[in-house]
Amino acid sequence: MMRIASLCILALAAVAGYIQIDSRLPWASFAMPAAIEPELRVPEVTAPVAGKKPQVSTQVSIPEPRAQFIPETAAPSVHAGSAILLNDGNLRAFWFAGSREGASDVVIQSAVLDTKAGSWSNPEVVIDRVAAEKSLSRYIKKLGNPLPVRSSQGKLQLYFVTVSVGGWAGSSISWMESSDEGISWSRPQRLITSPALNLSTLIKASGFDFTDGTLGLPVYHEWIGKFGELIRIDGGRVIDKRRMSSGRALLQPIVFIDAPEKAVAYFRQARSAGPPRIASALTKNAGQSWVSGVDLDLANPNAAIAGLQLANGDRLIALNDLESARHRLVLAMAPAGSSNWNVIAELESDQTLINGLYREFSYPSLLLGANGEVHLIYTYDRKKMKHIQFDRRWIESKKNQKGSS
Repeated sequence: MMRIASLCILALAAVAGYIQIDSRLPWASFAMPAAIEPELRVPEVTAPVAGKKPQVSTQVSIPEPRAQFIPETAAPSVHAGSAILLNDGNLRAFWFAGSREGASDVVIQSAVLDTKAGSWSNPEVVIDRVAAEKSLSRYIKKLGNPLPVRSSQGKLQLYFVTVSVGGWAGSSISWMESSDEGISWSRPQRLITSPALNLSTLIKASGFDFTDGTLGLPVYHEWIGKFGELIRIDGGRVIDKRRMSSGRALLQPIVFIDAPEKAVAYFRQARSAGPPRIASALTKNAGQSWVSGVDLDLANPNAAIAGLQLANGDRLIALNDLESARHRLVLAMAPAGSSNWNVIAELESDQTLINGLYREFSYPSLLLGANGEVHLIYTYDRKKMKHIQFDRRWIESKKNQKGSS
């Protein structure tokens, strides 16, 4: 009887909590991305005509993608990289590192890319389990998935996953803030995403702004079921939460905004039956409600994806386009507002088996640089963090090649 009474009280508290969340602030529209730039044209050579010399437009060399590893530390395992653009045009990346994923010695590390020199600083520890435990006044079993965002006040914020009991399904989110672009940080605070135990909310993909200055974060739930959620944050408080997907097999949503009221979300696919494809959901009321869309013609082996909208409206997805395993990583592209995705580049591919396993190239994160260049950070075989920089002219050339093929 006591157990039943406790469950009833917990359920009533959850209902009351959600009612309170939904009544705090009216819903706002999406803040639209920066103004679309004119399309970048790649110089072309005019086809030769009999009796005439071919006309050659001014040739501009297109830099090839530049790849490098972020300097290593003593940690044998690293994972879940992400990055943010700093006010000076440099990049700051974050990831977790330790003896293995989920170990008690895992720490969150960070390094800065000097975009002019093209080199990364040596990694530094941002926070470890013991420091998080002291600041949050609760037992912390493990850390994971760091995600940097820029607040409406211009401060750098870092959200990360903490687990006190069980596996990742028992996660909650904590956050801290920096006024000096990540050199120093405030004490971590818990983000209350659920009034019922505040468990099983995780992060992966970048956030976006609403017109009222609140932050939208696509998050996901793993306890019992797996589904995406959208939370709105104001001043470190969750003021609303909406479910983005149905069923129990979709997680780690990424969001592309089409209009002030319209957006599309794509999900990591964890279905045990049916073709392993990237799933989608649509909203026509700025994220208040979502309906299931059609699966993309892009395979997904239950692996994280990353998305980025370019200044001209085109969109990129970095993904493992396999039906199983993560030994191939590619870059796909689609025009603005389109679901017609084409793979434009193979970034990693290695079918060598080592002790019966493939190497893993996974958990990508995409970021737009200060000059329109694209940065990709991902896990390389769980041992290193790798960075690739793409010149926007290179991306445009790949788009033109696909368009003419």
